[in-house]
Amino acid sequence: MTDFKRDVKDEADTTDRHTWDEAKTTPVLDQGTVDPVYQGKAHVLNNAIQQIGMGKYQWELFVLVGFGWAADNMWPVITSLILPAVALEFNQSRPPLLSLAQNIGLLAGAVFWGFGCDIFGRRLAFNATIGVTAIFGLIAAGSPNFAAIGCFAALWSFGVGGNLPVDSAVFLEFLPGSHQYLLTILSIFWAFAQLLATLVAWPLLGYRTCSQEQTTPCTRSQNFGWRWFMIAMGGFSMICFILRFLVFTLYESPKFLMGKGKDAEAVAVVHKVAAKNNRTSSLSIADLGVHNEEGQQGTDAAAALKRKLEKINLTHVRALFRTRKLAYSTTLIMCVWAFIGLAFPLYNAFIPYTLNSRGASFGDGSTYLTYRNSLIIAVLGIPGALLGGFLVEVPKFGRKGTLALSTILTGVFLFGSTTAKNSNSLLGWNCAFNFMSNVMYAVLYAYTPEIFPTKDRGTGNALTASANRVFGIMAPIVAIYANLETAAPVYVSGALFLAAGVLVCLLPFESQGKASL
Repeated sequence: MTDFKRDVKDEADTTDRHTWDEAKTTPVLDQGTVDPVYQGKAHVLNNAIQQIGMGKYQWELFVLVGFGWAADNMWPVITSLILPAVALEFNQSRPPLLSLAQNIGLLAGAVFWGFGCDIFGRRLAFNATIGVTAIFGLIAAGSPNFAAIGCFAALWSFGVGGNLPVDSAVFLEFLPGSHQYLLTILSIFWAFAQLLATLVAWPLLGYRTCSQEQTTPCTRSQNFGWRWFMIAMGGFSMICFILRFLVFTLYESPKFLMGKGKDAEAVAVVHKVAAKNNRTSSLSIADLGVHNEEGQQGTDAAAALKRKLEKINLTHVRALFRTRKLAYSTTLIMCVWAFIGLAFPLYNAFIPYTLNSRGASFGDGSTYLTYRNSLIIAVLGIPGALLGGFLVEVPKFGRKGTLALSTILTGVFLFGSTTAKNSNSLLGWNCAFNFMSNVMYAVLYAYTPEIFPTKDRGTGNALTASANRVFGIMAPIVAIYANLETAAPVYVSGALFLAAGVLVCLLPFESQGKASL
C-alpha cells in the first residue's frame, strides 16, 4: 500500500513538473501573431533553454547585463547631479540645454543600437555600448565650456541609449521561461546606480561646488568637484566594460541566429551554454528542421542576398504590425514609453536643481543639503525595484496590474509634491515618487521585451526606446519655457504618468507565467 502511494505521488510530482514546464514555455504571443515557422522553432529553443535551466552562464550574464541597467540610469542621474555646478561655473542662463544634449544622444543611441542589433547581432552592441559611454564620460571631465560638456553628454548618451534595448534582448533570449521574473529584478542595478552616483556626488559635489547663494563669480578651482565626479563615474563604467569585453565570453543569441536562418549555429550555442552550466542538451538541427517550409530562409546565394536586402528595408518593423492585435499592442506600448519619456525627465532630471532652488526659497538651499537629500531619495529606489520583482509574480495581478498601479501612483505623488511648504516635506514626496517610479521601471523594462518576438525584439525595443527618447528631448524644452521654479512642469509630468497608467490597462498581452518567443 505504501509503495502504491509513493508511485502515485511520484507520478503526480512528474505531472506537476511537466505542467509547470509547459506553462513556462507557453508563448506570450497568440498563435498566428508571428510567422508560424519562426514560432515553431522558437518554441523548440524555449524548451531547450528550459531543459538546461538557470545555471552559471545565465547568472554571470545577469550581473553583466546589470551593468547596462546601471548605466541607463546612472548617466542621466550624473547629468542631473552636475547640472547646478556646471550652470554656475559656465554662467549658463538655460541649464536644461545640457539635458537636451543628453536626450538627443539617447535617442540616437536607441535607434542605432536597437535597430542595429537585429542586423549585425547582439554581441557587438552588447560590448560597444558601455565602452562608448565610459570613454566619453572620462573625456567630459576636461570640458572647457558649456558647449563642450553638452557635446560630450550627447556622445556618452549615444552609448547609454543602446544599453537597455540590447541588454534586455540578450538576457531574455538566454533565460528559461521559469526565470523571466529576473528581468524585473535586474532593476535593482538601476536603483543601485542612482544610489552609487549620489553617494559619490555627496562628498565631491557637496564640498567642492559653488553655492547658489554665492555672490562672487564661480571659478574652476572652486567648482572642481563635478570634474572629479565625472572621472570617478567614467572609471566605474570603464571597469564594467573591461569585465564584459575581456572576462566574460558572450555567445550570440540562438534565437537571433535561428531568425537569420543559421539553425546549426543556434544549436551549437545551446550546447555551449549547456556545457558552461555543466548540463547536457538533446537539441539537434533536426529538431529545428522539422519546422522548415519551402521558401524559408536558407543558406544559398539567393537567400544570402535576400538577407542583405532585408537590412535596408522595414521588414522587422512591419513584423511588429503583422496582425491587428500585435499592431495594437506595439502602438500602445510605444505610447506608454513616450508619455513616460516626457514625464520622468521633466521632473527627475531636475531634482537636484529643484532641491537647490526651492531649498534656497525655503532658506536651506546649501549644496551639502541638496546632495544629502538626493542620496536619501536614491536609497528608496532599491526597495522599489525589489517590490516590483515580487508583485509581477502575484497571481491575477502580474505585469500589467503592477505597471498600471505603480505608474498612476507615481503621478499622484508628483501632484502631492506641489503642496510642500519646506525642504523636509519636499524630500518626503520625492522619496515616495522615486520609490514608485522604480517599481514602475522595474516592470516596464521586463514586460516590454517579453511581448516582442525575438527576431524583431531589438527593433521593438528600439521603437519603444526611440519613442521614449523623442519625448525625452521635449522635456528640457518644456522645462526652459515653463520655468523650473514654478509647479507647471510638475503638473505636466504628473498628468502624463496618469495617462500612461490608463494606457497600460488597455494592453492586450499579459506575460506572467509565459515564455517569450
